[in-house]
Amino acid sequence: MPYIKLSTNTHIATKPKLLRQLSQLTAQETSKPESYVMIELLDDVAMLFGGKDAPLAYLECKSIGLSEKQAKALSASLNQLVSSELHIATDRIYIEFSNAPAAFWGYNGSTFG
Repeated sequence: MPYIKLSTNTHIATKPKLLRQLSQLTAQETSKPESYVMIELLDDVAMLFGGKDAPLAYLECKSIGLSEKQAKALSASLNQLVSSELHIATDRIYIEFSNAPAAFWGYNGSTFG
């Protein structure tokens, strides 16, 4: 049920590698099975941050039962990974976290709640 969406104005040449890294990191940091983790990458997106088109990234992280402690740890880990893999300054990365109620997360014809 953890979902990560990464949007960036840069080109991601190593999509399969980054997808695997994000999936493994998300499973580890949320203590959820990787079999439930979904990752979406969008590159070459028209984006500005602070009025500038220098490399940037915006991530959405949604999960059932996401705690503030997990969000803080994920913020550090995701920021470091995206910065090192995509060569984006850490102060040009925003991450939005959402704790989804289990009853509002559908899967396999039902919900988790």
